[in-house]
Amino acid sequence: MLWTASQVLRKFSTSSHYYQNKLKLAIIGQSLFGQEVYSNLRKQGHKVVGVFTVPDKDGKADPLAVAAEKDGTPVFKFPRWRVKGKPIPEVVDAYKSVGAELNVMPFCSQFIPMNVIDNPKHGSIIYHPSILPLHRGASAINWTLIQGDKKAGFSVFWADDGLDTGPILLQRECAVEPNDTVDTLYNRFLFPEGIKAMVESVQLIADGKAPRIPQTEEGASYEGIQKKSNAKVNLAQPAEAIHNWIRGHDKVPGAWTVINGQSVTLYGSSMLGGSAAAGQPLEIEGASQPGIVTRNGLVLYGTDGKALVVKNLQFEDGKMIPASKYFSSGQSSSVELTDDEKKMAEEIRNTWKGILSNVSAIENTTDFFKSGAASMDVVRLVEEVKQKCAGVQLQNEDVYMATTFHDFIQMFVRRLRGEDQEEELVIDYATKDVNNMTVKMPSQCFINGGFEDAENSKTYDTINPTDGSVICKVSYASVGDVDRAVAAAKEAYENGPWGRMNPRDRGSLLYKLADLMEEHQEELATIESIDSGAVYTLALKTHVGMSIQTFRYFAGWCDKIQGKTIPINQARPNRNLTFTKKEPLGVCAIVIPWNYPLMMLAWKSAACLAAGNTLVLKPAQVTPLTALKFAELSVKAGIPKGVINILPGSGGMVGQRLSDHPDIRKLGFTGSTPIGKQIMKSCAVSNLKKVSLELGGKSPLIIFSDCDMDKAVRMGMSSVYFNKGENCIAAGRLFVEESIHDEYISRVVEEIKKMKIGDPLDRSTDHGPQNHKAHLDKLLEYCEIGLKEGATLVYGGKQVDRPGFFMEPTVFTDVEDHMFIAKEESFGPVMVVSKFKNGDVDGVLQRANDTEYGLASGVFTRDINKAMYVSERLEAGTVFVNTYNKTDVASPFGGFKQSGFGKDLGEDALMEYLKTKAVTVEY
Repeated sequence: MLWTASQVLRKFSTSSHYYQNKLKLAIIGQSLFGQEVYSNLRKQGHKVVGVFTVPDKDGKADPLAVAAEKDGTPVFKFPRWRVKGKPIPEVVDAYKSVGAELNVMPFCSQFIPMNVIDNPKHGSIIYHPSILPLHRGASAINWTLIQGDKKAGFSVFWADDGLDTGPILLQRECAVEPNDTVDTLYNRFLFPEGIKAMVESVQLIADGKAPRIPQTEEGASYEGIQKKSNAKVNLAQPAEAIHNWIRGHDKVPGAWTVINGQSVTLYGSSMLGGSAAAGQPLEIEGASQPGIVTRNGLVLYGTDGKALVVKNLQFEDGKMIPASKYFSSGQSSSVELTDDEKKMAEEIRNTWKGILSNVSAIENTTDFFKSGAASMDVVRLVEEVKQKCAGVQLQNEDVYMATTFHDFIQMFVRRLRGEDQEEELVIDYATKDVNNMTVKMPSQCFINGGFEDAENSKTYDTINPTDGSVICKVSYASVGDVDRAVAAAKEAYENGPWGRMNPRDRGSLLYKLADLMEEHQEELATIESIDSGAVYTLALKTHVGMSIQTFRYFAGWCDKIQGKTIPINQARPNRNLTFTKKEPLGVCAIVIPWNYPLMMLAWKSAACLAAGNTLVLKPAQVTPLTALKFAELSVKAGIPKGVINILPGSGGMVGQRLSDHPDIRKLGFTGSTPIGKQIMKSCAVSNLKKVSLELGGKSPLIIFSDCDMDKAVRMGMSSVYFNKGENCIAAGRLFVEESIHDEYISRVVEEIKKMKIGDPLDRSTDHGPQNHKAHLDKLLEYCEIGLKEGATLVYGGKQVDRPGFFMEPTVFTDVEDHMFIAKEESFGPVMVVSKFKNGDVDGVLQRANDTEYGLASGVFTRDINKAMYVSERLEAGTVFVNTYNKTDVASPFGGFKQSGFGKDLGEDALMEYLKTKAVTVEY
């Protein structure tokens, strides 16, 4: 027996009358609703010249695409119609090529350009599930119930450049029943009648009889998509208002309250007609009186003394139970199946029986894998079910997530009904027209797959260092936000698809994320430039370019993480097998600095994610914007919710809480040595979490007289002034052999004078502003100390006389070993030069190593023996020979001594986010 999803969900027919006037149509949209509109328009004789829908997801086409492809209708699957707010010419040209006379948009989640909307002779019409102008925007059905409307309905309207504001063509309405839900409204009226109305609307247009009734603004409303964070039910109000709130949030995102200190989501609300059955009282936070757990569910009372009953409860760990079972051991809650769905369930039970032939009967508790099923059986199950119900979206991973027959049927029915559609990502962008583009910057906390304000709604200004202006306000995360983000990451790791995903599939998502970063590289580089002061060309090549490379490199590692077998002494007469497994750590925290905001994120996050962990990341307070843009791209890449969480805010609050949090198993930090020590202490005291630290440096660069002088000058300057000197591995001290010292300094100063200082977005700029005002002030103080101690200021040392936080490239000579500037890092464009005696290789090595830091180092010489001798004796995690700043995603990066421990990049970095488990088997 072959079912179609529409036959299972609802049955209706449109008139078979064949109208005289027909149109050439473009269908733009998706979903089962779109499929039914398409099919019925063709039945009425209209010619569909093109279907424009979303790309396949995990290799599965949208139902609209499936139907159109089967009919031979041209199908276009564009990921997007616009880039940076502008229509994509190739996409628009492809659309125009079909020659549509009318665009029909039954359900469309994409932003369609106005030159497409207005292109056809008759324009475009859209279906919206509310009686406009009421409930414009997303989640209109939900808001119809939340606000207690007595009537529901839909509108077919002419598209314009507003949000659901175009003239009305046709409207239909129905009464809202006292216990209607989103499902019942949709299935009873909005779906079947909506399809009829779309067909009727097209014919009215074809016959020249379609009205254009302007929408009034009187009574207009706009509501966005509700988020879990603001779906808490207010129990201090009349019962009907409580009931409306609960049913309006059922199933997504779910209204919740607090019971016994934990959040509990409420499902299946209905008004109670008579008195409540006998039961056990239950205290509920904020309620006017205790609830009662009865055999029918949880009874809640409003302030008016009336009551409602809630059928199901879901706890923070995801477990759902009948509310009647609150005080006893719960059992899985079920969606109520229709008669048609029950028939399907029995057919699927027969499919299970055919696969699990060794099982005498398929019970609700039968587990697919515990009954002997293997991976090929998964493929068979999925394909047989899809064959029985054309149009249902099902994939192999779904079987692994719902292994019992009961859970599989529940998942299948929800998928069939479209109840598990992903929520639209709502972003309150800060926009800026800059660098010949409009950049769109998220500015809120990113927690559990969505952007939201900080718990206390507190914000702060992020500043453009080029001129000191405010870019935008950014959410200032609190301790409560940290706890919610960690809880989301823990849930995603322990119960979400990320932890159960095949490593190769995880790699595919990271590759997709890298592709999206590349697609948005100019926007990312522009944001990086205005937020951190990085010269745009450097931001494009290094800040963003190396970030993309890093994600691609670690994406390739996902399916290559291996343990090994180990020969051990056998426990005679038995035998033993010992092997090791590399496993993810769990929830990881990452705290990054402000000098390379996106690149530091990539260096740590890519390895962390490739290993299978989830993460909570705190960007530097002064440079949060590219991290938040990255979060947006991660959603578009399909990274499951909760896997990545981004919290802008202070190190003292957010960073400290991450260090202390008992559910975090690893913390990776890049920053100063004093803060690194504090983090290490907090991580030890809290729960002995694993730590990797990339800390301060005072990297020595030794330049011998037999060097290639041109290269030594060029690379020596790069070692200090690269990225305005805000560089972890910057050469903090140059040792120049006495015989070439004066020539070297003269040539450096000559080259500095050629450097252009200015707007980082100017392609000819060599040297941009320092990252923020406090850092500039610190650098000026650093130079004053150098002068007071007797070092010679050869060049610079002052702030540039212009708006913004610009500092002159600076050169100090005659720097003695005891001086402050010889020992301490400037982290800015300050070259600190000391002489060493001709031929004194061991003496200069001793001076170079006389520091508590050991991040990087370098040597310039044409003598390969000398180069190898020096490189072996320099006490640093990286040694550059006749080059500098040459890092690569495949080469490990990290320091010695008080520059920290642990590695970023390369295979070594992956090991920082894995644990080794040894398994011994006796047989």
